[in-house]
Amino acid sequence: MQSMPFRAALLSIVMAVLLFGIWEAAVVTPEKSTEMTEYEMLMGGAEQEARVPPPSDVLKHAWDELSNPFYDKGPNDKGIGIQLAYSLYRVLTGYILAALIAIPIGFVVGMSPLMYNALNPFIQVLRPISPLAWMPLALFIIQDSETSAIFVIFICSIWPMLINTAFGVANVRGDWINVARTHELSPLRTAFQVILPAAAPTILTGMRISIGIAWLVIVAAEMLVGGTGIGYYVWNEWNNLDLNSVIFSILMIGCVGMLLDLALSSAQRLVEYNE
Repeated sequence: MQSMPFRAALLSIVMAVLLFGIWEAAVVTPEKSTEMTEYEMLMGGAEQEARVPPPSDVLKHAWDELSNPFYDKGPNDKGIGIQLAYSLYRVLTGYILAALIAIPIGFVVGMSPLMYNALNPFIQVLRPISPLAWMPLALFIIQDSETSAIFVIFICSIWPMLINTAFGVANVRGDWINVARTHELSPLRTAFQVILPAAAPTILTGMRISIGIAWLVIVAAEMLVGGTGIGYYVWNEWNNLDLNSVIFSILMIGCVGMLLDLALSSAQRLVEYNE
């Protein structure tokens, strides 16, 4: 059993090498014509070619980008580190604001059947709305693209945390709460000393779901609002037909998303271990 993680890691490496090998072999460089088209002549003789690059080219581009990730040469030419930093700032700001509101409300909903029945219709109506549907209204009211993007992250993050918190609180064992009442604990102490530790794994599950959704949404939101961020970076490089940068940025989005999920999954395992 102890060799299982090593074997899994080895299998992942083999699969990655196989996948990249197939990709490299499948990308056939088109033969370059010796005659320039009329369009190329108008463009000064530059060859106009767009094709899916092989992984070797993407890796070379990744090395160049990651060797200097924080360069800043103007509004439309910033390093991948700066772009990711802007996106992470927006995601974490909206996410933390959502947690500050969703978790207390989730406690109230989970502990009070009356509040559950009163708030449930609002939750069921608002929860299915696509976060990006709020963007035009946010831009009109807030009139600031940065704050509007944070608001969209707030909206998409709040529901999984609120629902999971309410579910976790409502399913705390009744005899634990009865013991707290026997010891004459106040409702506040009961919430923090009994209910919160018991519901913590479920709450962290909601937080983990929320951070994944938030990271997905920020890419689309930044494509809409422009300026800075990894979503804008992807769209800008697509407009430049720089597919090396597009694929590299897609891989970076996946890596950062994985790290965010690993951070919360580690916290969840720690809470479950200490129960």
